[in-house]
Amino acid sequence: MDFVVLDTEGNPNLTELAIVDSQGVLIYEGFCDGNSHGFQNVLNLKSLKTLLTEFLTVVEGKKIICHYAEHDIDILKHSFRQVDLPWQNLQFDCTWILAKDCFPNLESYSLEYLSKYLNLRANNQYFLPNMAHTASYDAKFTYHLYRKIMLENLKKQPNPFTSSRVDTPFQHHPDYTDTYHREFQTLQTALNNIKLDPNHQSKGVVVIGEPGTGKTHLMMRLANERLSSNRLLFIRQPNNAQFVLYHIYSRILESLVEKAGNLPQLYSLIINTFRKIVSLNDRDVTQKDIDILKALYDLEDNSISALSKENTQRKREYWQYIEKTINEWWMSNYAPGSFALSIIKGMVKYCSYTDYKYRNISTRWLAGNVLTDEEAETVGLPNWGEEISKEAFSLEAISVLGKLSVLDEPLIIIFDQLEGLGLPHNQEILLNFGEAIKEIFTHVPNSLIILNLFPDRWEKFQTIFDQSIIGRVSQYQVSLRQPTEAEVKSILKVKIQTVDITLEQLFLPEDLDDILGKKPIRAALNRAAKYYDYRVNGISLPDERKLIRELDSNEKIEQQLKFLQQQQQTSMEVLSQLIQAIQSPNAVDLSNLQNRLATYLSGETTIPVNPVIEYLNEHRIELEQKYHNPSIISDGDDVGKLKNIAEALTHIQSFKLSQYRLGKKVLPEHIVIERGNQYHVIAFLEISGTPFTSRISNFNELVINNSQSQFYLIRDERQPGITAKVGKERMQQLENSANGNFVLFNKEDRILFDLIYDLIISIHNKDLEIDLESALTFVTTHQEWYHWIFTKFGFTPPKK
Repeated sequence: MDFVVLDTEGNPNLTELAIVDSQGVLIYEGFCDGNSHGFQNVLNLKSLKTLLTEFLTVVEGKKIICHYAEHDIDILKHSFRQVDLPWQNLQFDCTWILAKDCFPNLESYSLEYLSKYLNLRANNQYFLPNMAHTASYDAKFTYHLYRKIMLENLKKQPNPFTSSRVDTPFQHHPDYTDTYHREFQTLQTALNNIKLDPNHQSKGVVVIGEPGTGKTHLMMRLANERLSSNRLLFIRQPNNAQFVLYHIYSRILESLVEKAGNLPQLYSLIINTFRKIVSLNDRDVTQKDIDILKALYDLEDNSISALSKENTQRKREYWQYIEKTINEWWMSNYAPGSFALSIIKGMVKYCSYTDYKYRNISTRWLAGNVLTDEEAETVGLPNWGEEISKEAFSLEAISVLGKLSVLDEPLIIIFDQLEGLGLPHNQEILLNFGEAIKEIFTHVPNSLIILNLFPDRWEKFQTIFDQSIIGRVSQYQVSLRQPTEAEVKSILKVKIQTVDITLEQLFLPEDLDDILGKKPIRAALNRAAKYYDYRVNGISLPDERKLIRELDSNEKIEQQLKFLQQQQQTSMEVLSQLIQAIQSPNAVDLSNLQNRLATYLSGETTIPVNPVIEYLNEHRIELEQKYHNPSIISDGDDVGKLKNIAEALTHIQSFKLSQYRLGKKVLPEHIVIERGNQYHVIAFLEISGTPFTSRISNFNELVINNSQSQFYLIRDERQPGITAKVGKERMQQLENSANGNFVLFNKEDRILFDLIYDLIISIHNKDLEIDLESALTFVTTHQEWYHWIFTKFGFTPPKK
């Protein structure tokens, strides 16, 4: 709500009235004809009724700020009665009361005392008692007091501009929908065309935009608009050439357990599928159908026990009936396939549970992982065989989702953060990714497949992919231009709505000029965040030169000496001007002296913020918050992350990568790091059941045969514990060997591992505009960010 600042003079009769707008500009001043106002020949002399009528026009729809508002309200009410005007329902706020809450335990809360205590200035002049008690003068200082209180209150709230990057479409950020409105409508049109197509053929969209222009933000808008009806699936860059389809399917599963409203997306897919089958013209509706439909509607309204309580016979019967109904429809329309009916069974099983433990087991089963016999019996699902092809399984599972969605709404499959695939070392992954997309278009109906890309990456992809792939993925092309300054300003206004202040109230015109001059959108938001900290928290604006390492002790001393020299020089210049002003009062402009000293008032040397530290701190918090969220942890994904980290480290360290083989025996996914005559083997084993025992046995054999190498077998602590007798024995054998180690990746290990990987990917994707070599040098030389894996690449752990 906009506001004005009001001051009245008189007791009890109104003598004068002044109004200042929310920008601090005097917009109204009037004197009452017939009342003693202490001035001769004043302008704006008006009758009391005219004065009050004009006052009502100016303040209409605005909050009125006064200092000691009770006094002003009393004068106004008395004046309204004098001229027979009805009192209006006006909204007031009082800086006298607000100041008591904001600045407790002061000697006084008079306008004079507060103005002096807080060093307030109006028209570059400090408060002068002999000028007080004129309405315009007091109104201006009340405005600056109110602004000071607003800024103090903002210190208790988060900076609204710090979230300049959307990481996934499932996040929620303020959105100015006029920006990219036409481009958004293109996505909507593509979805509607798929839905109306009797063959439900999938279509492709390439969204092309420079870094920071808002590609993922546009996907978030699509999610906000469509999650209530469509299933949205978000896939980050694949990192292992052998498991591209499995990577895609794993990320799809993670998206399906994301909530849309009260329920995970997978629930909505199964529920809507059942509803549509029941409503088909060739099917007779039974009483059981009606009972279950009613229960499903209650479930969507967040009634957990809508289908009866956990593990009750009635609940099992209901979900078994839903599974049977979907299976019958499937068999009438599609071939059973190798895995289709089992996958449908697993999806229904997941939906039938509310207990996290059972859901987690069902999710791992849906990911094609072998369960322990006990787990498989617990959820009533047949165990997968070790020989299952994860790539074939994944393609069929995605196909099942697409075919079920024909009864629901088109799937939205978004591929983001793909820029790293254009790097030379990812050539094989890129080629396999292209083939995977081709297979998805061929086998997965009713889907809108979106690729978010930089312009240069799209050009490169067109030279590598064959035309059959290019033609499908680019049926629609959406190019994101740089928004106009007016649009960027509107985006900033949407962002700042979360706090009780406007852009113009917070920022000076020159602040906004600097912010709006930054490109792309992300750069403008980042600059706005810095100005917000400057205006609200008094944090100096950072040097825009990028600091990518910490200053050493000598450099810090040198910078502090320069700061002190500048401080001394400025202080002497200010002192000289003050002496001159005393001698010749009108000869010197004193208006900017405080501004010249403001930089030094905190007594601290301003050292530019290291963007690497800023990124690591912010992203670590995000990873910690998501640590216990459902996720598919796989050997292929983890070793893919490790390979990316290793490739990046080759920029600052010398080593070779290779792999061991053991005939035709299957080994855990691993890399061998060769440094001279030193060999370090890092492997991941996230599977369970019989395959775990088989692969760790093979790994142990490798350990025995290669005594010159050091072996590390990693398993995430969130994976189910190994309970089988032989499996536990093999773990103990590895631990007891002279050159083998079984490592349980704890929360700190995992977060730091993913943090380093995400740092590298963010630099590749230009989400973080810093030099890769310098960023890696920083994390490998600072104890807080040093992962023990770095040591295996030849780095020395930094001292605490």
